[in-house]
Amino acid sequence: MGEYDNIVMQVIEFLGTFAFAISGIRHAAAKHFDWFGGYVCGIAVAIGGGTIRDVMLGTTPFWMTNPIYIICTAMALLFVIVFAKHMEGLRNTWFVFDTLGLALFTIAGIQKSLLFGQPYWVAIIMGCITGSAGGVIRDVLLNNEPVIFQREIYAMAAVAGGISYWLLDYLGVTIEMTVVVSFLITCLIRFLAVRYHLSLPTLKNE
Repeated sequence: MGEYDNIVMQVIEFLGTFAFAISGIRHAAAKHFDWFGGYVCGIAVAIGGGTIRDVMLGTTPFWMTNPIYIICTAMALLFVIVFAKHMEGLRNTWFVFDTLGLALFTIAGIQKSLLFGQPYWVAIIMGCITGSAGGVIRDVLLNNEPVIFQREIYAMAAVAGGISYWLLDYLGVTIEMTVVVSFLITCLIRFLAVRYHLSLPTLKNE
């Protein structure tokens, strides 16, 4: 990966941070947290998965190298505060933000893992962790059932997006097209799963 790919990865991480931060702050608002509590939930979602990824890769967590991610979360908090009166009417919008964050961070996790010389099977796992671990931390803080344990497809959408990224790269597709298609596949699977109540088979305790 060259300098251009690094720029693409940073843009994706920034957009994912904003999308996920809004998702986390919205969940905190639903439980009537104060502004600081909302910021903590927002930052937990925004940097949680990426921090776990970077620690596993043996590098400095991404948010410690540039304050823009902390600032980005503050901007997300301001966004939610300003549009607080419209939050209930924007319920579907919050779901979209959460899905966008999942897709964007999945791609960022894959790209950074590849940048550190990891094989694709590791990169796909790292992409899933980057995309979904922040939501788990958020749900633990809010005393909710973690989203990856709920019946609706969430982490598996990230895995599917990661596999599509690998296949497209293997076929020699350009990085721009690979990112776009992987992003769309992750979002589409998530949207369809929620729209049509799709889920994986459940374990039975007989």
